[in-house]
Amino acid sequence: MNGGAELNLPNKLTLLRIILVPFFVVFLLLENIPHHYLIALIIFAVASITDMLDGKIARKYNMVTDFGKFADPLADKILVISAFACFIQLNIVNAVFIILVLFREFTVTSIRLVAVESGKVVAANIWGKAKTVSQMIAIIVVLLSGYILELFSMGVFSAPAETISSMQNIMNIVNQSLLWMSAVLTVVSGVIYIKDNFEFIKNAK
Repeated sequence: MNGGAELNLPNKLTLLRIILVPFFVVFLLLENIPHHYLIALIIFAVASITDMLDGKIARKYNMVTDFGKFADPLADKILVISAFACFIQLNIVNAVFIILVLFREFTVTSIRLVAVESGKVVAANIWGKAKTVSQMIAIIVVLLSGYILELFSMGVFSAPAETISSMQNIMNIVNQSLLWMSAVLTVVSGVIYIKDNFEFIKNAK
C-alpha cells in the first residue's frame, strides 16, 4: 500500500467526481433548460460510477493511498450534500433532512481529522458505504422521477390530469421513503462510527 498523495488513477477518479459537482448543480437547478433532469441524472450517474471504480481499482492494483482514504469519502459527501441542497431549493426535501446529514458528516469528518493528528487514517466502514449507496439510490430515483414528470410537462408524453396527479403522488411517496430511509442509515452509520472510533474523541487534546 502506498501512503503517498500522488495522483494515481483512483485518485484522479475521485477528483473527477468533485469536478463534476458544479456541472451537476447547474443543470439540476436550471429548470428552463429542456431535459435538465436527464442531464443532471447522467452527470450524477457518471460521478457515482467513479465512486465504484476508484476503490476497486485501488484495492485490486495495490494503489491505496492515505489521500484516497480521506478524499474518496469526502468526494462522496460533496456530491451527495450538493444534491440534497438542490432538493431543498426544488422543494423536494425540507431543511431537517439536510441538517441530519450535515450533522453526521461534520461529526465523522471531525473524528477523522482528530485521528489524522494521532497518525491514523480512518477509512469508511461498511455502514458508511451502505449509507452512501442508499443516498445515491435515493438521489437517482428522485432525478428519474423528476425527468418523467418533465417529459409530461413538455408534452412528450400525454395523459389525463388525474393520471398525472396520481403518478406524481406515488412518485413523491417513493421519493420521500427512499430519502428518509437514507437519512436513517446516515444517522445509524454515524452513531456506529462514533462508537467504533470513540478512542480518538476520548484521547483528543
